[in-house]
Amino acid sequence: MTGHQWAVVTGASSGIGEELARGLAARGYGLWLVARRTGALERLAGELRDGHGVPVRVRTCDLADPEARGELARELAGEEVAVLCANAGFPTCGPFSENDPVLEAASVQVNVVALHALTRALLPGMLTRGHGRILVTGSTAGYQPVPTAATYAAGKAFANSFAEALHAELRGTGVSCTLLAPGPVRTGFYAVGGMEALQERRFLAWLTPRRVAEAGLRGLERGRRVVVPGPVAKAQCLAGRHTPRALLFPVLRTTVLPLFRDARRAQSASRARR
Repeated sequence: MTGHQWAVVTGASSGIGEELARGLAARGYGLWLVARRTGALERLAGELRDGHGVPVRVRTCDLADPEARGELARELAGEEVAVLCANAGFPTCGPFSENDPVLEAASVQVNVVALHALTRALLPGMLTRGHGRILVTGSTAGYQPVPTAATYAAGKAFANSFAEALHAELRGTGVSCTLLAPGPVRTGFYAVGGMEALQERRFLAWLTPRRVAEAGLRGLERGRRVVVPGPVAKAQCLAGRHTPRALLFPVLRTTVLPLFRDARRAQSASRARR
């Protein structure tokens, strides 16, 4: 992939999105960087311009805001975008009844509605031109219900299913859609959900954002349907898809859910000491 074609990366201010932007710039793409944090986007834009000589546009947008999201979708629909990395997302962790309802609603807007709206805005142009690639950042969490992350797992179930369905629909059009379904990744993602202490659990074999992003971009280049980076993520994917729920939920209650509870306690204790 060469030349200054345009790629859009949502959630580009940190984590996997930041590394996707770096990987695309290294491949010669001009970038639209989309996220809420203007300062982080400007710093990344400067790095990419200086390091790779590519044009970079910073587009601050809160994808949870329907009006701001609609304005962005209309703006992008008028551009010749070759790649969409629909990567933005954040978790809400804890019992659904106890979580902040505003954050719960915002997570649905970002994880589900924004993915749907931006894909809908950009796909027609790609089809008209007969060329384009879409990378959807889903999750292994989307392959099974996850108590204490019910809304997040449901949102990623939508992302996973949506991406795979589009992959089949687009066959033969010159446009492809690839699902990137990572497992545990060391990013600020868990801190947003109040689960930063979970990253101390080494047996989860945490991957770096760069490794996950590169795996996704290689899969995108090859037109793959699904990319699941790392052995732990692959095991989660298989277990989530094929374990009967009557067995899965007791396992979650005795193994995974205590990890979430311990992580939340550690997070609360750390805040209390500050």
